[in-house]
Parts: sequence; C-alpha cells; structure tokens
Amino acid sequence: MRSLPLTLVARLLPVAVLAAAGVAMTTSDDSDTSATPAGPSPQTSAPATSAAAPRYAKPPEEACTLLPESVIKDLVPGAKTTGNELKSSDLNRRTGCSWHALDGFDYRWLDIAYDVKSVAGKQKSEGGSAVPGLGDDASVTEKTTEDDDQGIREAVVTVHQDNATVTVTYNGGDFENHKAADSDEIRKGAIGAARKALAALDG
Repeated sequence: MRSLPLTLVARLLPVAVLAAAGVAMTTSDDSDTSATPAGPSPQTSAPATSAAAPRYAKPPEEACTLLPESVIKDLVPGAKTTGNELKSSDLNRRTGCSWHALDGFDYRWLDIAYDVKSVAGKQKSEGGSAVPGLGDDASVTEKTTEDDDQGIREAVVTVHQDNATVTVTYNGGDFENHKAADSDEIRKGAIGAARKALAALDG
C-alpha cells in the first residue's frame, strides 16, 4: 500500500486548540451638554433591561456520541464510530470529535467542532456559499489540494445559531487513482453532517 502524503499524516496527529479569547466590551458617551432644552424637561428614560440570556450555556458533552453511527459509517467507511475527542483547554466553550479512515484506497476525514460564546446574539458567516434553512446563518466553502500527486477535496460548513457555532469539515480522495473525492459527495456529506450536529445542540 502506498504511504500517506505528509500533510495527511500530520492531520492524524493530535492538535491543540487555543483557549477561547475574551470578549472586549467598550462604552461610549455621545451626550451633548452644549444645548439647553426649551420647555419642560424630558421624561427620564426607563432603566435598560439586562441582555437576554444566551440560548446555550455550554457545548454538548461527549461530542463523539452525537452523530448517528449510520452517518459515520456512510461518510467515513472503515472508521471506528467511537471517534477521537477534540482536545480543548476549555470544555465549557469548545468540544468536538473527528473520524478518519482509509478503506481500501478511499480516504475520508470528518470532524465536528462546537464553539459556544458567553453572550447571546446572532452571528454571520463570512465567505463561502450560503446554505439556506440551516441555523440562523450557514455557509459552505470548498477547495481541492494536491500533495505528492494526490488530490484531496474538502468542504467546510460553518453554522451559526444564537451564541453557538458548529463547524463541520469533510474531505477525501482516492489513493489508487490519485483523484480527489467527488465534489457533490463531499459537499452534501458535509452539509448533512452539519444538520445532524446542529440538531444535537438542542438534544
């Protein structure tokens, strides 16, 4: 059997995840003291209400159990359904799991990552093609890479729902003919896995 390209070997090694960055808050003062209002003083504004509580307090635990085994077997033939838990320095903020396997000459990699922020509010994806009907906002990006004459096609789906972000990465190639996996297969597989991963947020 041919040896794996160096970049794929590197992907199979454990990766460290950076700790979540804090959210900087700023205030501003746009009052104008130069003008004196005529007539009665305006009514005092009602005190501001506190911000809405975030929809999700933390990401799902045991991320490797969230996707149905049938999905994993379909997208990553030959992979152990137990997966590999994401190594995170803050499991109250970020969790995830990955699966990969070489089935004959067909290589596939799938990973899901959850990132839950401490503040509520809709987020928006930047770049990629929109994926309608998925979360508050979702997009998919695709690319094909060549390494040691081996093609690999990858799709990344980013889904925002309230204060949570779900990222699904799916890629693959044929090590016999050196061609990247089919574009339609990789794109649909990534979007389908993202729908399942998003549903797991709400149990």
